[in-house]
Amino acid sequence: MEERGHSLESILASIEARKPDFDAYIAPQKEFSDLTIEVLPTLLDPEDKKTLRVRAIQKLGIENFSPCYLFDEGSTIEWTPSAQKLSSPAPGMKLSSGPDTFYGNDVQVVEMDGNFDNIQELVYVESHISNASTQFYGELTQSMLKLADAPGSNNGTGLMQTLAAFAIRELYTKSAAKAKLESKAATAA
Repeated sequence: MEERGHSLESILASIEARKPDFDAYIAPQKEFSDLTIEVLPTLLDPEDKKTLRVRAIQKLGIENFSPCYLFDEGSTIEWTPSAQKLSSPAPGMKLSSGPDTFYGNDVQVVEMDGNFDNIQELVYVESHISNASTQFYGELTQSMLKLADAPGSNNGTGLMQTLAAFAIRELYTKSAAKAKLESKAATAA
């Protein structure tokens, strides 16, 4: 917020002013979303007003969409990465992953609470994310490094947005390939 020249008070006032529109138009759409990114206050330190907890809520059973997860599909995982492998300022970092329900739908949730100091070290986290829709090992970290100076690049907002972008790319690629095959089949018939 400081990098954009805003105070916490001005941001909170702006959010409160837009809340009626959010409640009327945005919130009702969550039920129908295949992937929702939630930005919430940290649970690591109740006094901390800057650190974020960010959740990617991914609906299960969607054609051409495979939700990402940590370590083991279907398992509930809470992971605090080793400080020797991933630099994280106080209050630290915690990642989690597991099945849940969201508006009555079965979902897979991936969550990051906290920040990291060195984006290059994100490759350590990347090595434990499955179904990230990356085209090669290290692509997630590489993409985050390209936006290293952007707000959110060192926390879950940047990570979850990047994972969402990869999922959308994969969904588009699979859908386009299917449409091309169907078109060829129709032409041949």
